[in-house]
Amino acid sequence: MAMVMLNVGILAIVAAFNSGALALSRASKASTAATIADTQMELFRGLKYSVIQQTTGEWNAAVADSSWTADSTYTSSTKMNGGNPAVPRALVGTATNCPNSNANSCDPSFLTTGPDGRSYRVDTYLYYDQPSTFGGQVKVVTVVVRAANDLSHSLARETSTFDVATGT
Repeated sequence: MAMVMLNVGILAIVAAFNSGALALSRASKASTAATIADTQMELFRGLKYSVIQQTTGEWNAAVADSSWTADSTYTSSTKMNGGNPAVPRALVGTATNCPNSNANSCDPSFLTTGPDGRSYRVDTYLYYDQPSTFGGQVKVVTVVVRAANDLSHSLARETSTFDVATGT
């Protein structure tokens, strides 16, 4: 009887350790994804308003990807309705070549390896908006980071608004 009780106790401790390891793994992925999202957004914050754009070829490739177009940012703000940009209007890729030194600023969807050695997909959504509290048109940038092996769930999401005052 004592052996049975001891085994039950040991198995409970082993299960607790396994649960803790799983929680640490999830927290590690979320933390790394947040760092990647911050890095990508800082890239945009260092650009002038006029060069916050995506290349036509990369835009077309992203729109053809069903996991990219399934995101709520795309469906609510960026999606093209009947060939015409929705309101707020999609910031469709217009550049042939990326005008910036870092091509990741012009690519709506790319894979990167995080500092934890895991592969992550960074999806960037750009669109125009015209807030009622601000007189002019702004560009809204949303960065979504997902685990490369699970594109249906986002690990981190970050949005910033840019106006002409950031420089042309």
